[in-house]
Amino acid sequence: MNNLERYSRQILFQAIGEDGQRKLLKSRVVVVGAGALGTVIANHLVRSGVGTIRLIDRDLVELSNLQRQTLFDEEDAILHLPKAVAAQNRLNKINSSVTVEAVIADLNLENAEELLSGFDVIVDGTDNFMTRFLINDVAVKFETPWVHGAAVSSRGMFAVIKPGVTPCYRCLFPQVPTGTGETCDTVGVLSPLTDIIGSFQAMETIKLLVGAETTPNLEQIDVWDVTSMQMDISQGRNPNCPACAKSQFEFLDRSSGKQIVYTTLCGRDTVQINPRKKSELDLKKAVEILRKSGRVLENEFLLRFSPEEDISIVVFKDSRVLIHGTNDVVRAKMLYSKYIGN
Repeated sequence: MNNLERYSRQILFQAIGEDGQRKLLKSRVVVVGAGALGTVIANHLVRSGVGTIRLIDRDLVELSNLQRQTLFDEEDAILHLPKAVAAQNRLNKINSSVTVEAVIADLNLENAEELLSGFDVIVDGTDNFMTRFLINDVAVKFETPWVHGAAVSSRGMFAVIKPGVTPCYRCLFPQVPTGTGETCDTVGVLSPLTDIIGSFQAMETIKLLVGAETTPNLEQIDVWDVTSMQMDISQGRNPNCPACAKSQFEFLDRSSGKQIVYTTLCGRDTVQINPRKKSELDLKKAVEILRKSGRVLENEFLLRFSPEEDISIVVFKDSRVLIHGTNDVVRAKMLYSKYIGN
């Protein structure tokens, strides 16, 4: 039996109490992403005594992560440890009575159901829309509540999605945004912001696990301007939502046209990233965003972006992307998420 004395200050909080703490000790949570949000979320959940936590991440620790990814240190970056493993190592030292499972994987339609099913709550520590739509499909299909979070620049948001009770993510965001979006690697992100958003996500997760009321709002915060906005989404269910109304899980369906196709081009050290649904990209706007992160050359048909010495990213007007310098699909997806977004 776990020593409840460890959680005595949490048990004193009446909304949790001893019964709530015992529920936490038996709970299972999966956190998708062990970056800026994911490390904050996992840290709080482990310290709070959530019994089992699965951490899923595809990336390695880099020096530039240390500004905001709170479970890592310089040694992790020097050793190029997978983020999931480095986080697991630190979390095991914080609370050895919690089971922390590190999964080094790219979450996709091939493995999403296996990796996300069987948990009490799914928590979003990701940095891209496609993965969130994938999480939403799994969560709705298996009726698993999940906590969404996002942070870029000085702005962040979070919301609680309860399948069958609240709007699902696709009710709120019917389509994947097109074009080159803002990412942490193009416009930056502030460490206090990710700490705040991740902490709110952890708090809402704890509420779900102990059976308390969660926020009915899509909460938005700007830490630089010190502003916030609450949007009540409780009545926002879409009666025609493909996911929660019609059980059409298009992001789990290879034939739906919602997935991005990743193809290694034989003998060219290149990965082609090809959205099934075509949309015309505003190249001028994309150039303005990408110039902050590397050298950009352009013509009327495409742009060529060089964020790293050995990497060149070519973006066509129809949103097709070629990543030169690697034939590793996982690395290509990381570069795509970092610099192109959605």
